[in-house]
Amino acid sequence: MKDHRAIRPAALMLVTAGLLTLLAGLGALDRADRTVSDVWYQSRSAPDGDIVLVGIDQQALEELGPYSQWGRDIIAGALETLNESEDCRPAAIAVDVIYAGESDPEADARLAEAAGQYGNVVTACAAEFGSALAGNEADGYYLDTFAVVAFDGPYEALRAVTTQGHVNAMMDTDGILRHHMLYLRLPDGTQVPSMALAAARMFQQARGLAETPLPPTDGRGFWYLPYCGTPGDFDTSISVANLLSGEIPADYFADKIVLIGPYAAGLQDSYLTAADHARPMYGVEYQANAVQALLWGSYKIEAGNGPQLALLFLVLLIGMAGFWRRPVWVSTLLWIGLGGGWLLLSQALYRLGWVVHVLWIPVGVSILYGGCLALNYIQAAVARRQVTSTFQRYVAPEIVNEILREGTGALELGGKLTRIAVLFVDVRGFTPMSELLEPPQVVEILNRYLTLIASCILRNGGTLDKFVGDAAMAFWGAPLPQEDFVMHAVQAAADMAQGAQALTDELLARYGRAVSFGIGVHVGDAVVGNIGSPERMDYTAIGDTVNTAARLEANAPGGTIYISRAVADALAGRIAVTSLGDTVKLKGKKEGFEVLTMDGILSAPPAEA
Repeated sequence: MKDHRAIRPAALMLVTAGLLTLLAGLGALDRADRTVSDVWYQSRSAPDGDIVLVGIDQQALEELGPYSQWGRDIIAGALETLNESEDCRPAAIAVDVIYAGESDPEADARLAEAAGQYGNVVTACAAEFGSALAGNEADGYYLDTFAVVAFDGPYEALRAVTTQGHVNAMMDTDGILRHHMLYLRLPDGTQVPSMALAAARMFQQARGLAETPLPPTDGRGFWYLPYCGTPGDFDTSISVANLLSGEIPADYFADKIVLIGPYAAGLQDSYLTAADHARPMYGVEYQANAVQALLWGSYKIEAGNGPQLALLFLVLLIGMAGFWRRPVWVSTLLWIGLGGGWLLLSQALYRLGWVVHVLWIPVGVSILYGGCLALNYIQAAVARRQVTSTFQRYVAPEIVNEILREGTGALELGGKLTRIAVLFVDVRGFTPMSELLEPPQVVEILNRYLTLIASCILRNGGTLDKFVGDAAMAFWGAPLPQEDFVMHAVQAAADMAQGAQALTDELLARYGRAVSFGIGVHVGDAVVGNIGSPERMDYTAIGDTVNTAARLEANAPGGTIYISRAVADALAGRIAVTSLGDTVKLKGKKEGFEVLTMDGILSAPPAEA
């Protein structure tokens, strides 16, 4: 039975941990986890100062007219201004505007000439993704759900003299921009770098710097972008209008990366990013963050779900085992340790270059913590009710309270060897009297005697084991150890004898007949516990000590208390006794077993606490 009781919690722990792990694996926490991870991981860092943003902003729109009416000669003029000084030209200029198709021939030619004169311009292109058949007849075809189905790049003259970089910004399913596509592959096999990568490489080559390693990407070319700034953190005070008017000195752009792009809300080039879920970031700022991350070369790797799910399952098992039937303070400390410890560990792992799920373990552990607290509370309430219903009718209230404080282990099936004092009491003369009285009168008299017996036992801290007809059994020293338990037993016997006298006088007056108690008390070792089956058990005592007490009571005349030598020795000098030697023969006892009568109490036991 104990094995089964140990298996059930273990099975529950495995199932619960497995279900929570499965829910995490199926994505139940993904949205919340991404949000918290963004707050926990993304932090602001000062950029190196090598990136300058030139905005097509509200000032430019007011001074140069609506953007839809701009000719390509405006950006051509910006490029000419940036490159006009031989000593102060930028290392790289990236234009975050797609100039697809030809428009005004004169403006197109001017833009191509300005962009190609010094070989330091990156122009934008973009792909449209969808589903398309891929593969070949020999190897078979398959449906590619991330295929390039359309591609827009600069017109041919501009494409021929510039480096192209794509500006595709692919948001996660929750609408937040967390990743950067390092490259895209066209149907003809051409690999197009991102504008950020193209600008970073151009800058490093111009400055004679070693190229930083490329970030690790997934199968589609994406990598996790650690933002160094939030919207507005890069200096965006320079407008295209300021640049064209000559207000900015040429040396301000010397050997830097200049990013030109939309910086006005009406141009619809902004995104919510991992750096800030509340304020949109303009596309040119997003490119600046990606360029800076590529220049630093400090990348983050998103840990695979498999190892994280395995770790989650293990931690949940540990948490479940730690929370199950533990004191609240122990469970709380473990909950804080597991949840808080993981938060600190995840931050440390991020600094080492690993991105892990922030919420999986804290949420899983919190669910287990709350669930186990609730289960523990329910089990404690059930156990308290079980203790109360099991013992309140048989033992004194203070013993019930003590059992509740100490725990409910005593309620398990089985027993243990305990030294106890056992009392048996029987009503002498009751059967002949009952034959002369009406049944209601018999029940009334019996209940009064049994009430007296029960009150004497409970008042003296005893456990009322059972009533058998007009007899009763009680013991002291269990279920909890008691001080001076033998004295409490004989005190209960003396109280019964004294209390019976008042009932005897009343019965003589009403019916002309009287009854009395025969009492036996013995002390010794007995097996005490729940005896029976899991479905029906009784808290009782068994063994020779119990049998001897029963034999003493069976031989005791009415109004007499028989005790054993063991009781007399335990209370030597505290009770008055008369030895009957071995004149009283107890069934099952060898010759020489001494029986004594208890004649009175010389010193009473201390009151029960």
